[in-house]
Amino acid sequence: MVTLNYRDSKPIYEQVKDGFRKLILSGVLATGERLPSVRELAAQLAINPNTIQRAYRELEAEGFIYSIAGKGSFAAALTEVTDRRREELLSTFDDAAAELLRLGVSEHSLTSRIHQMLEGVEL
Repeated sequence: MVTLNYRDSKPIYEQVKDGFRKLILSGVLATGERLPSVRELAAQLAINPNTIQRAYRELEAEGFIYSIAGKGSFAAALTEVTDRRREELLSTFDDAAAELLRLGVSEHSLTSRIHQMLEGVEL
């Protein structure tokens, strides 16, 4: 379900988060589908349960999953996830674009870069 790269400089909990984000956004994990328990996943990946708990806690804070006491963690509705994530990313984009403009990057350079990205991205 989630794979780890121990040679990656990215922390293990971030790799777990990224793995579940991709599974949820791609629809592999359906809305309401139960995620492995912290203990199950920790045993499967041979890592500390606290690492899994941290990843799950952050995924829940970001709206990708929800937890029910005594039942486990479940994939959130994709529409809620995508709407929330889209707003977060647009805010980050706005901040980055504003800073680039303050640093002297021209509007033309920014729009050219966006057009170049669109040519290489499948929508």
